[in-house]
Amino acid sequence: MRTDPHPREDHDVDDDAALGDDPDLREVAPVLAEVRRHPPLVHCLTATVSMGIVADGLLAAGARPMMTETEAEAPVVTGAADALLVNLGTLSTDAMSGIPATVAASIAAGHPWVLDPTAIGRAPVRTPLARELVGLRPDVVRGNASEILALRGGTGGRGADASDGAESAHGAAREIVALTGGAVAVSGPVDWIVGAGAVMADGDRTPGIEVRRGHALLTRVTGTGCLLGALTAACLVAVERSGPDDSPVGPSDLTTAAARAAHAATVWLDVAGERAARRAPRPGAFRTALLDALDEIGEHALEITTEDR
Repeated sequence: MRTDPHPREDHDVDDDAALGDDPDLREVAPVLAEVRRHPPLVHCLTATVSMGIVADGLLAAGARPMMTETEAEAPVVTGAADALLVNLGTLSTDAMSGIPATVAASIAAGHPWVLDPTAIGRAPVRTPLARELVGLRPDVVRGNASEILALRGGTGGRGADASDGAESAHGAAREIVALTGGAVAVSGPVDWIVGAGAVMADGDRTPGIEVRRGHALLTRVTGTGCLLGALTAACLVAVERSGPDDSPVGPSDLTTAAARAAHAATVWLDVAGERAARRAPRPGAFRTALLDALDEIGEHALEITTEDR
């Protein structure tokens, strides 16, 4: 997510034709369209403060949210979902204590899951829990640079805000994907995604994928990072359903399904942020416009992939 006030000039025209000509969107359109065709049910253990935008954002994208978080019920009902999001921001004590059992149940059901280690580093409860959860091999870990560094022993940022540059987390991200076999998505002024196949047979490393999209208003509405984690979970299901025989659903550098899903979700939210900001230049209206833009982009992806068939 960009933190400068204006997106790139080549994305300044707000019309449906511009969506059709957007190379980033065309690249991920098969994943977005699959979310629309077969809406995944995403079980979200997420921050209380962000539940509204996470649920509304998933619905706008075409997915379905399930928000049950209690220790008594979450491990039981997660089997009905298609994917799981574990976001550690401002969870209740009951929800926090139920996370390990819920993750275990989701894994046993064969569902993909996303870990969003929100605001870890100094927090004495969620930090050791987040490091423990990495050992359960989430398909995608999504966070800002300080959160990713904190998973490997760093001190974290200021609350949910990063105090480290995105590039400083690249080494920690590669260490995490070596442990999980999945992908890490680092959010920042330039988003960066790396998958477990980043080290090639000859020992060289692929550079990962940079996403230079988005708008500063994404950082001025509570819960957009949490929503990105939920969209990533939905895209994980879509990539898995698309199967190996379908056309590629991301850049060739993205060597795992997890990395392709993280890339698709990042582009979806970032381009929606650009589109929303052109219509609503203040945070209150931007939140509503963002939901509309997620819907429009998903609908457009469905249309163009239908035309290409």
